Amino acid sequence: MATQPVQAIHVQGLEKSYKKVQALRGVDFDVERGSIFALLGSNGAGKTTVVRILSTLLKSDAGRASVNGFDVATQSADVRGSISLTGQFAAVDEILSGRENLVLIAHLRHLTDPGTIADDLLDRFSLTDAAARRVSTYSGGMRRRLDIAMSLVGNPQVIFLDEPTTGLDPEARIEVWQAVKKLAAHGTTVLLTTHYLDEAEQLADRIAILRGGRIVVNGTLLELKQMLPPAKVEYVEKQPTLEDVFLAIVGNDHQDGDGGHDHNAGTNE
Repeated sequence: MATQPVQAIHVQGLEKSYKKVQALRGVDFDVERGSIFALLGSNGAGKTTVVRILSTLLKSDAGRASVNGFDVATQSADVRGSISLTGQFAAVDEILSGRENLVLIAHLRHLTDPGTIADDLLDRFSLTDAAARRVSTYSGGMRRRLDIAMSLVGNPQVIFLDEPTTGLDPEARIEVWQAVKKLAAHGTTVLLTTHYLDEAEQLADRIAILRGGRIVVNGTLLELKQMLPPAKVEYVEKQPTLEDVFLAIVGNDHQDGDGGHDHNAGTNE
């Protein structure tokens, strides 16, 4: 029986152009199995292009890449069978309940016992109390957590999260962060794209910075910090940030089953 590679994702010399615009100029990186890897960069840096190539939605012009040991160009069906992709906006059916969304996906994947699968994922992502409610009543953070839960139907080995907290409020972002950490704790490999520095700092085992179509830095948070001169020790009075004030006022309600939000239909608050 063949052993699985240590690297869940291997990328070497990846290039891609859109007409006269060269989006990727030779991208190289590896992602260890069961880790969270953050691809950090400003808008237009090429993050989504990398994800689309790795998920077989787009073909590269040059270079090679593999996911779970499968070549994305020549073994695309095997790649798709072992991954899941969550885009920048939650792809959930607002007419259905949270549980019905999960059961539907399980049926579409021809899995046995869809109800048990749905209940397990609802519990895993703290959505059991809201399982029977229409998704249209969910807060932004709850929708995103449900979206990620739907991505895990069938137990994919690798999940791609393309800017998963875009448009979410501070509480909802923390909810999603907790959900992503749970993914890695269960052994799922996560490739996360983001342009939020604090998000990469909170979640990632390794961080790669993409600029101008190239990886300019790749390492752990500690390794990246060591690239700068030693910090000077200064004693200053630290003022609370607006986020500190906001979270102190609202408390830890984001850990409750309903996310602690005011359930205005269709809002991300």
